[in-house]
Amino acid sequence: MSVAYVIEFEVRPGERGRFLALLTGVLEAMRHEANYRGATLHVDPDDPLRFLLHEVWADHEEVVNVQLRRDYRREWHAALPELLAVERRISVWQPIELESPAQPVARYACRL
Repeated sequence: MSVAYVIEFEVRPGERGRFLALLTGVLEAMRHEANYRGATLHVDPDDPLRFLLHEVWADHEEVVNVQLRRDYRREWHAALPELLAVERRISVWQPIELESPAQPVARYACRL
């Protein structure tokens, strides 16, 4: 079953460019992973230092045991304490299927 991660970042003033450069490198490398399904980066329209990253992967265990240990993530993980004003917030989500009279099977995400 696929899994989605919602990660919230609050970047320190003056670190936005470095944050985006390092994250872009990670996102580009992730695209080549077989387990990767997609990612979207969002910015708070009222605060250019607040970001939300939505990632979807095929398997949670593979993310935890393999993906988070990839070499291309080392520089990113090492830099996070310098880049972030507060620790990032990560939530994990799984899709569920609900029956609906209008649609036989509708997909929705809900927090488990």
